[in-house]
Amino acid sequence: LEVRLHRSLRQYPDFPSPGILFEDILPIFADALLHQSLIRAVELRVDKESLRPDIVVGLEARGFLLGPSLALRLGAGFVPVRKQGKLPGPVETAAFEKEYGKDYFQIQKDGIKPGQTVLIIDDIIATGGSAAAAGSLVKKLGGHLLGYLFILELDFLKGREKLDAPVHTLLSSQEEGASKT
Repeated sequence: LEVRLHRSLRQYPDFPSPGILFEDILPIFADALLHQSLIRAVELRVDKESLRPDIVVGLEARGFLLGPSLALRLGAGFVPVRKQGKLPGPVETAAFEKEYGKDYFQIQKDGIKPGQTVLIIDDIIATGGSAAAAGSLVKKLGGHLLGYLFILELDFLKGREKLDAPVHTLLSSQEEGASKT
């Protein structure tokens, strides 16, 4: 499965800005069998690590492709973390630095109840800024952060060092080169 997943990734140089080598996971979702295998592999990883979340938090936007399916398989709820201005109602906000600028994430204030256990999922961990911001939002709402789960880790950017809960990944990055996301 690892080989099939790696082969399905596409790379786009200088996207979304010069010097970035963008890792595109979307071809995985165009292949029904590979998509199903990916979700099952993520579910098995959660089981192996004995994670029992009440809530799966998915980061905009590709975390939305993984989070709801995983949450259903685990019997958990799903809560999105979105870019600023995209969620209705009262929200909490966290700023973060990305490899190509500053951004803001938000979560609805009633998305996580105090004491609920939470697993954050996204496609790729690069610098760790967006995941760290999501983790801070979970904690602001009183959630207990079990960890982070990613399909791909760009090891050379050392993003996991910014995270204050266990980090689980299915794949590791290729060689260091241009910055990647």
